[in-house]
Amino acid sequence: MRRAALRLLDAVLRRGETLEMAEGAGLADIRKAPDRALAKAIAGETLRWLTDLDAAIDSATKQRLPDDAKARMVLRLMLAQALRLDTPPHAVIATGLPLLAGGPRRLAHGVFSALVKQGAALPAVPTLPPAVQARWGEERAAAIQPGLAFPPELDLALKDAAQTEARAVQMGGVSLAPGHVRLPRGAAVESLADFKAGDWWVQDLAASLPARLLGAGEQRSALDLCAAPGGKTMQLAAAGWKVTALDLSKRRLDLLKDNLKRTGLKASPVRADALAWEPKHRFDAILIDAPCTATGTCRRHPDVLHRIGPRQIAEMVELQRALVARAAGWLAPQGVLVYAVCSLEVEEGEEQAAWIDANLGLVPAPITPGELPAGLAPTPEGWLRTHPGMLAEAGGLDGFFVGRWAAR
Repeated sequence: MRRAALRLLDAVLRRGETLEMAEGAGLADIRKAPDRALAKAIAGETLRWLTDLDAAIDSATKQRLPDDAKARMVLRLMLAQALRLDTPPHAVIATGLPLLAGGPRRLAHGVFSALVKQGAALPAVPTLPPAVQARWGEERAAAIQPGLAFPPELDLALKDAAQTEARAVQMGGVSLAPGHVRLPRGAAVESLADFKAGDWWVQDLAASLPARLLGAGEQRSALDLCAAPGGKTMQLAAAGWKVTALDLSKRRLDLLKDNLKRTGLKASPVRADALAWEPKHRFDAILIDAPCTATGTCRRHPDVLHRIGPRQIAEMVELQRALVARAAGWLAPQGVLVYAVCSLEVEEGEEQAAWIDANLGLVPAPITPGELPAGLAPTPEGWLRTHPGMLAEAGGLDGFFVGRWAAR
């Protein structure tokens, strides 16, 4: 498991892969689910606390180890196990040092043992990488950090919102909004009540908000752009919309079809490039959950904090504008468009909304407090901005930006 965790870490930090992408090759030789889960947990907690782990390593070495030195990579994994996963030090040493066969095992042993003897500990919340701290600003970063200390709990979206209270009691969870139930992290999804019956699907509370802002469908037409794997498509279908679900990826669209089949909800999946596709009719509602840097998912995918920079942000901004500009022309008169990204970057959120206001001829349709779960509020502009530090007492939520407009 430790060697697999090292492969995952190397894929993220050296090759810039997502942790999810790296799992294919990184975990290929591990068959048992608990062992795969442990490897992913070690790599995930290492990435979550990477800045603080590096600070601890640097405090115990006379000469700073290069960022990509194998000894540093292994020490990161060893300390993450000892300080975050409560692995006994002797077990950490026994499983960690073999990763440095033919390398500086004595150095790693000495650094790890010295830190354990000193009672090394991590801060209450993770320290952000300097580049992220600079990008978000001190005040905003400080508000977000408390939501990053632990992986998120499990959020479910219910097909029938009227069953919210009963479902929460039945499943031993809590609800933060109609149609939502939150369960403790670690629950095995397939083993939960009524999984096969299709009465719910996994969806972060923040991810459920954009579709909620379109309201009841009453058999009107809706386009879910970049729809797969289908959480928002299912929300819209359950709310009475006649949904066209567009996505370019065959693999992800297959997941959407599987989800529709499991839940018994109806939609019309279409595999196409949104920048080339032409609809046969206009839509009463369009939901664009646009491709983005996904930095808002950093509490569940801490690798994004170490992979994303100005180049990736600029690429996403260009794509997002092209998608929104194209989709705006597909709205029926008085049709409503919702733009959303699971990003914490202002370039992908607030600045995009201002660009839409100035360029696309749409009328802002401000989000109101009554449309949002308790504890959340729209911005003065009528947009919605969430981040992992919000609702922290209830377990937090992902970072999203959402704006809404209407055609003239």
